[in-house]
Amino acid sequence: MDEKGLEDAAILLMSLGEEEAAGVFKHLEPKEVQSLGETIAKLKTITKDRIESVLDRFKDEAVEMGSLVPDTDEYIKSVLRKALGDDKANLLIDRIIQGSDVTGIESLKWMDPGSVAELLRNEHPQIVAAILVHLSPDQASSVLKCFGDRHRNEVMVRIATLDGIQPAALKDLNEVLSRVLSAGGSQMRKSSLGGVKPAAEIINLMGSSVETSVLDYIRESDGDLAQKIMDNMFTFDDLIKLDDKGFQTLLKEVQTESLIIALKGASPEIKEKVFKNMSSRAAETLREDLESRGPVKLSEVEGEQKEMLKIVRRLADEGQITLASGGDDEYV
Repeated sequence: MDEKGLEDAAILLMSLGEEEAAGVFKHLEPKEVQSLGETIAKLKTITKDRIESVLDRFKDEAVEMGSLVPDTDEYIKSVLRKALGDDKANLLIDRIIQGSDVTGIESLKWMDPGSVAELLRNEHPQIVAAILVHLSPDQASSVLKCFGDRHRNEVMVRIATLDGIQPAALKDLNEVLSRVLSAGGSQMRKSSLGGVKPAAEIINLMGSSVETSVLDYIRESDGDLAQKIMDNMFTFDDLIKLDDKGFQTLLKEVQTESLIIALKGASPEIKEKVFKNMSSRAAETLREDLESRGPVKLSEVEGEQKEMLKIVRRLADEGQITLASGGDDEYV
C-alpha cells in the first residue's frame, strides 16, 4: 500500500472510533499494524474535506460490495487459490474456514527477535529453520543475528535446502510451539516454504559482515547452493535501494525499449524511481509510452528485468554503483 493509501486507511480507522478500530487491528498482520500505527501518529491535522473524501469513497466501495456471493466458503477458496496457488492457499483455507488454532507461530510474529532467539536457542537447527521460514525475512534475519556464528550458519544451510515441510514435520513443530500449523496435517501435502529465495532474502537483511560469514560457510559445503543464493540476493524490486546517482548510471546503460518492457511488470515505487531520475521531458515521454503499450508477455517482462539486473551486477563489479544490503552495512 502506498503512502496515500496508508493515510486514507488511517483516517478511516480514526473515524470509526477506538473500539471499532481495535476490532479491525485484530485482523491485521504485525507489519500492517505497525505501518498504520505510525501513520496515525503522524496525522496531526486532517482537513474536513479530506475526511469526507475518504468516507465517501469507502461508502461507495462498500455499496459496490453489497451484493455478496452465495457461497462464501467456495468464494474464498477460489480467490486464495488464484492469488497464491494451490499449495500456499491450501495452508490457509482450513484455518480460515474451520478456524484452526495457529497461535504458536502467530505469537512469534509479535515477539521481539531477542525473545524468539532465546526461545529457539536450544532447538535443533532443522527445527529452527522450519520455524523461521514462517516469519518475515526481516524478523527471521534479526533472530539469526542473535545466534552464534556456527548455529546461525547451520540454520541458514537448512533454510536454503528446505524442500517444503511435510505434515509429519508440522506435527513435530506443534510439539515445539503450541500448534504451529494445524492445517498442514489434513492437507496431506507439504507446504512450499524454505529454499534458495527465502534464504537469500534473509541473508540480504543481515548486513555484509554476517552475510559474508554465512555464504563462506555454505560455499565450503556446497558451492552451487551458495551461487544460487547469491543469484537471488538482488531482485528487480531491490532496484528501489539504489541511490539516485547509481540509478542514473543504470539508466544510461539501458535501452529505452528494454526499459519500457521491464517497467510493465514493475511496482509503482520502481516506476516513480525511474521517472524521478530522468529529465522532465524524458519522464513524460516514458509515461506516455508505458500507457500506450499494450499487454506484454510475462516472459518478455521477466527477460528484460533480468537483463537490467545483469547490468546492475556488472556496474557493481566495476565499482560504478553500490548495492545497499538490508542491514546496516553495504556491499559492492
